[in-house]
Amino acid sequence: MRIAIPCDGEDMESEVSLHFGRAKYCAFITVEDGKMKEMKIIPLPSEGHEYGDLPSFVKRNGADIVMAYGMGERAQMLFNEMGINVITGVKGTVKEVAEMLISGTLAIDEEWKKHGDFGKHEHE
Repeated sequence: MRIAIPCDGEDMESEVSLHFGRAKYCAFITVEDGKMKEMKIIPLPSEGHEYGDLPSFVKRNGADIVMAYGMGERAQMLFNEMGINVITGVKGTVKEVAEMLISGTLAIDEEWKKHGDFGKHEHE
């Protein structure tokens, strides 16, 4: 399994970004036999991105799961159409949320849509 996690910094202790479309980086973590095997953090093409750019970027980097705190509904639909599972409401550091997903103890903030402008962000 390969996990994509948008984050605000360049290491595993970076916080998960509050809004996927505004993240500066994305961590890609390969999980094999229940363990993190490979991790790299890549700058996201955030500035001036068009609809579909970020999901396509994640797909090109081989992820089959994307975990984020918040994400617009159109982006979620596009990820799903590309065969990438979306998990929203995820809080903590990249390392923490990856470990929780692997161990089956991932905690989700079901109220994440109430804490931002989610659903109001439209690309022109």
